[in-house]
Amino acid sequence: MNMIKKKMLVTCALPYANGPIHIGHLYEHIQADIWVRYNRMIGKKVFFICADDTHGTPIMLKSKEMNISPKILINNIFKEHCLDFLNFNISYDNYGSTDSKENFNCLKKIFLYLNKKKYIIKKKILQLYDLKEKMFLPDRLIKGNCPKCNKKNQYGDHCEKCGCVYEALELLNPKSVLSGIKPILKKSTHLFFNLPLFEKKIKNWIDSGVLHKTIKNKVKEWFKKGLKKWDISRDSPYFGFKIPGYKKKYFYVWMDAPICYISTFKNLCKKKNIIFDKFWKHNKTTDLYHFIGKDIIYFHSVFWPAILEGIKFRKPTKIFVHGYVTLNKKKMSKSKNKLIKARTWLKYFDSDSLRYYFSSKSSSLSNDIEFNIQEFIYLINSNIVNKIINLASRCSSFINNNFNGMLSKSLLDKNLYNLFLKKTKKILILFQKRELSSIVRIITKYSDIANNYINKKCPWNYSKINKYNEKIQLICTMGINLFRLLMIWLSPIMPDLISRTENFLKIKLSLKEYKNPLINHKISIFNHLYNRISISYINIFK
Repeated sequence: MNMIKKKMLVTCALPYANGPIHIGHLYEHIQADIWVRYNRMIGKKVFFICADDTHGTPIMLKSKEMNISPKILINNIFKEHCLDFLNFNISYDNYGSTDSKENFNCLKKIFLYLNKKKYIIKKKILQLYDLKEKMFLPDRLIKGNCPKCNKKNQYGDHCEKCGCVYEALELLNPKSVLSGIKPILKKSTHLFFNLPLFEKKIKNWIDSGVLHKTIKNKVKEWFKKGLKKWDISRDSPYFGFKIPGYKKKYFYVWMDAPICYISTFKNLCKKKNIIFDKFWKHNKTTDLYHFIGKDIIYFHSVFWPAILEGIKFRKPTKIFVHGYVTLNKKKMSKSKNKLIKARTWLKYFDSDSLRYYFSSKSSSLSNDIEFNIQEFIYLINSNIVNKIINLASRCSSFINNNFNGMLSKSLLDKNLYNLFLKKTKKILILFQKRELSSIVRIITKYSDIANNYINKKCPWNYSKINKYNEKIQLICTMGINLFRLLMIWLSPIMPDLISRTENFLKIKLSLKEYKNPLINHKISIFNHLYNRISISYINIFK
């Protein structure tokens, strides 16, 4: 097949450094990693980056509670996050931090440029203030009723139920998360990014096809009311970067967080001798893709591209938006203690199993997915162990025992093999579109076809008469070849299983030579490629 050598930069949203990675986070990172692995398989040069989001009042308060400095807290969390992503085979080329020197330098340079262009406005505002704690309250430390749908216990920036974005002052019945009291209004001088200046250009960009239709319609609702100037500053006490020229003013986390996409990539450029301007300047020759959750659409589709427009940088090629992972019909959340930690998962299961399960539910839409332990165990045991792994096991036993591991010199059923080859093209299209659940359904269907073929040919019947009968070798070689194609289809989804399969088949599973059957080739002795999950685990995450 023709290999496309276009260069791409792919990012995931930055996980917040106030706690562990859970499987709700992993849904996004796994989706992105699968897409990255697919694009690398077809020959594209992909750079894949992410970073920890480390600033804000919650970090400051948690470090105080733990009696350690915020720096120590975020450094400890950084190490944990990196290890969690590594254990789930998330193939980042670079993983940074919003608290890095590179990010501060980028942020400072961008702020000074925007200020010089007079895109930054200074004005006095009323803010919610906690009299008991003697501090201004950031969005995440205020809860109340959504001003649009009246949903209770929503934070001071957006509603998790209806997606409404608002100012903290608009919350109904606001209360301080810290003290529980109703905050008062107090004046403070803040800095604002003049977002309305970029409204027309951002509208045109949104109309260019960067968002799924359903997400685009949602974003356009915000333009109907008219965009508002964006508050990019926060008052002391605060953990973050100080704004140049202001003693007690700090950058809001949503100012420095997206800029970390730039600084993390810039850091990678230094390490790998990559030309930075080819990825971020206006006259770009590359693609930029963001994977994000539906709770941060506004920041990535309105605020962030306006900042990029203001500094004359390129805007994203596409923004891919996913829904939440729910547990017992409720969104996984660190703040609400409704989650399954990545490390907890690995105490019982492997990373491939979660990657496969998420793939079985994942599509290009932003629908929520419900984690169900019973369904998970059934899918792994039925689809992976009973069908795909069993196909390799039953065929390899004859090849290993009767033919010294040698596959036959020819293919018995070229028509069946070609049927699988044709479906490979469909699989690749679905990977590109991120329709992973459709891919899983095809793999399941074709693993049934492969097993039915072996069942009809009955190599064991020939073995009763003469275990060295060439027919047995031909039938089982056919089965091994179909198994190999199924594994190629699964390659971006289950990398650990693929690695073990490559050792078993003694080849690299590649799209470069997938059309050529594996014949006159010696395979290894079959060892258990994947273990069945015990039904006793069914009550673990209920």
